[in-house]
Order: sequence, then C-alpha cells, then structure tokens
Amino acid sequence: MEEEDPNHNHWQLRPDCSPAPELCPRRGRDGGAKSSGSGGLPGISSSASKFLMNVITIDDYKNTYWPKLESAIDQLLTQSPGDYIPISYEQIYSCVYKCVCQQHSEQMYSDLMCKITCHLEKVSLELQATSPEHYIEKFNLALSQYMGALHSIVPLFIYMNKFYIETKLNRDLKDDLIQLFTDHVAEKHIYSLMPLLLEAQSTPFQITPSTMASIVKGLYTLRPEWVQLAPALFSKFIPNILPPALESELQDYAAQDQKLQQDLMQNGFNRGDQSRKRAGDELAYNGSCTSSPSYR
Repeated sequence: MEEEDPNHNHWQLRPDCSPAPELCPRRGRDGGAKSSGSGGLPGISSSASKFLMNVITIDDYKNTYWPKLESAIDQLLTQSPGDYIPISYEQIYSCVYKCVCQQHSEQMYSDLMCKITCHLEKVSLELQATSPEHYIEKFNLALSQYMGALHSIVPLFIYMNKFYIETKLNRDLKDDLIQLFTDHVAEKHIYSLMPLLLEAQSTPFQITPSTMASIVKGLYTLRPEWVQLAPALFSKFIPNILPPALESELQDYAAQDQKLQQDLMQNGFNRGDQSRKRAGDELAYNGSCTSSPSYR
C-alpha cells in the first residue's frame, strides 16, 4: 500500500522494499521449528536472523537515529505553509520503522513530545512579544504552520503510533500533538486573542475574512467549548452551533445585515463598482454559517 505525503513524495509502507522480519519461528509439517540453515539462529528464518544481528543500541538511537529525526522535525515545524522541504521522507520513515522494531518506541515518543513542546513554548513567547496590530496575523500563522506540519509528522511516525501509542497508551499521535498546541499556545493566548477578534469583527476589513475563518475554525478544533466565549462570532464560521433562531429575533438579524451593507458602502463598495461588489459578496459568503471546519 502506498501513501502520499503533503509534498507529493511517494513512499511505501516499507521504504526498503523488504518484507517485515519474521520474528517468530516458522513451523514445519511435523510441528517443529524449521532451521534457518547454516549461520542462522536456531528456529528463526534467515531474514529475521540478519535483522536481529543488526541491533540498534540506545547509544545508536541517541547519536545516529534521533538526530536525523530531530532535524526533519525542525524543518517541518518551521516551514511556511505550502513550502517544499528538501528532506528524504523515505529515509525518515525508515528510521522510525527500525527504531520501533528495536524497541525504542517509548524513548522516541518521549523525545518527539519534548521536542515539539519546546518549539511551541518558543512560539508562545514570540506571540507574547507581538504588538496588538500584528497579533491576529501572527497567531494565525503559528496555527496554520503547526497544523500543516502535523500533516507530515503524523504519517512519518505511523509505525510508532500503531505499535506503541495506540496499543500501549490507548491514544492517538495526532490528538496528542494537537493537545500540545492547545496547552502551550492557544490556552495561554485565548483571552488576549478573543477581544482582538471581536474588535476586528466589528471593524470591517481590519483583517481578511479568510484569516478570521482560519482562526475561528482552528480554535473550534482545538477546544469546542471556546464557542461560549463568543457564540455569535463562532456561529458565522461553524454551522449548527447555535439553537434555531426565534421568530422574535428575525428583526435583529435584518438590522445586522443592513448595518453590514452600510459599512460596505462607507468603505468604498459602491453598487456601480462590480469588482468591489464581488469583494463584498466574498465577505458576506465567508461570514455565513455554511462553512465547515478546515481541520475537522
């Protein structure tokens, strides 16, 4: 089976194109273990014998394998959305596969979580030092950059996820990594970010509709209960999160729509200017309740 990474590099489930080592002895017709032949370990096939002879010690892992993984993670976490990173996905995937087979999953998982936690703490500090006028854009970049990195990081560690995280920890790698961003970035900044989002919502064209949609949908993905902080704002981008409108509230909605159109005209969106009209239509479309979460 083949999968495709976000940078359109194809890599196979086993990058070295070799079958998985047979770690259990094969049985003959008489029920006894089959010998692997001369030079092999008793009761183990020749391919498994060669695999077991090539042991990866903890020093090998720390000095050779993890540095390769760490370098790739660094590049993926810091790339701009849409950029191409010149790393060998096949080589990284193979490193993870070998380390899992050699019982280094626990150490590798610990190192991965520590690495990403340190990165997110730096991101949080950078946000704290950002001026209010650039705060929303900076947060959106951090969120988009991290979510984009997960699209590559999670598949690269698929073997660790399957044979350690899911099996022994009863969790999922993607969920764990999303939780890291929630704990170390979003939760620390939500009460600084939300007033700025509400202010931007009431001031047309302060930020682009796509930026507002990206942040609101991202926050909803991280922690759905944050809807309660600004239900009206979230309802513009997340469908069906508010109860059905009452008939008595229809006049209020009509007044809000009229105010939006007045704001559009005051900011230069005259009816005779078709190009500006299209921009106003785009704004109204992005502010409707028909959008779906981008990370769900």
